Amino acid sequence: MPWKETCVMDLKMQLIAAWLQGGHGVSDLARSYGISRKTAYKWIRRYQEEGAGGLQERSRAPHYCPHAVAEDVAEQIVAIKKVHPSFGPKKVLDRLRELEPAMALPADSTAGEILKAAGLVKKRRYKRPYPADPQPFELGDRNNALWSVDYKGQYRTAGGRWCYPLTVTDNASRYVLGCHGVSATDYVQAKPIMEWVFHEYGLPEGILSDNGAPFASRSAGGLTRLSKWWVELGIGVHRSKPGTPTQNARHERMHGSLNRAVGGRMRGTSLMQQQTTLQAFREEFNEQRSHEALGRQTPASVYQPSRRRYSPVLRPIEYNVDQAVRNVRHNGEIKWQGHLIYISGLLARHRVGLQEVENDRVEVRYSTHLLGHINLKTARLEPACEWHAGE
Repeated sequence: MPWKETCVMDLKMQLIAAWLQGGHGVSDLARSYGISRKTAYKWIRRYQEEGAGGLQERSRAPHYCPHAVAEDVAEQIVAIKKVHPSFGPKKVLDRLRELEPAMALPADSTAGEILKAAGLVKKRRYKRPYPADPQPFELGDRNNALWSVDYKGQYRTAGGRWCYPLTVTDNASRYVLGCHGVSATDYVQAKPIMEWVFHEYGLPEGILSDNGAPFASRSAGGLTRLSKWWVELGIGVHRSKPGTPTQNARHERMHGSLNRAVGGRMRGTSLMQQQTTLQAFREEFNEQRSHEALGRQTPASVYQPSRRRYSPVLRPIEYNVDQAVRNVRHNGEIKWQGHLIYISGLLARHRVGLQEVENDRVEVRYSTHLLGHINLKTARLEPACEWHAGE
């Protein structure tokens, strides 16, 4: 509630004098002078901090004025926004700072007002954001400690074919290692893309995926031909819990950026034309788009390839001396203590390691990957329930 019409400065001085005399609560003073308690407290605070001078009226003009920014700076801000429509004011300024290091730039809020005045700010329906890794994986704070892989939905080409972008990112740096459009979500098309990524950037310590094909299955340990190959390369396989995209929140946020950047432009007549659009997004995201989580640096300025180099020749899997080794038969079974126990047809003619962990239970692993536990009472393999997040 504002001051009533009269000499405002006199009223302020009278209020302060009454307050200094004591005997009056702020609520009583506010009521006597026809103002809110909030207003009364404001003027008392200003008097305490600045004396009588603090009671003077202050300008209500906005802290920023678009025309007060140098014209060439405003033009550059608008130009960058037009080149990168998905960039907000912070990312626009970070890009301009990279292009023109000596240029004096306005505050983030000022850049936002310039873009708004230019008609370049669209109101978006508010969506509650994903929490930032509410259940963090153990391997996500260093380059190549954890990669994420997934498909970004599907886009239909102008020719009527479906395009499924297969995306791979480094969890720590947010660097997009691969973004390739394929016509099916299967092993045949996914493996060559993963091989290319491994050739380019080396091997990670672990890969995080969801539970869909071709990354996971209902077989022992959730292995598929693709994830089995990762295990054989010495890569840890991690999976988010079903229906919990928040466990892969960084990758999901990148997918949101991908959809906003290219969703309306995926209109090529072929997968090759679609790939041109996806590659342009990848370059922009890695080299031009800053990230607040990286101290407003770009992923390309933070990421370094892995020192673990890729070789298509697989090394034999070795097991610890305290593990018993069994060959998986052609039908997926092993023999253990006189029992034939089914493990997995996928592992036929491969070796698995077994170790008794407690009475009547034997742990079964393929390399370091947990497949499950043999229940000696039933002579059956009980699949592992938690083979993500550090298993």
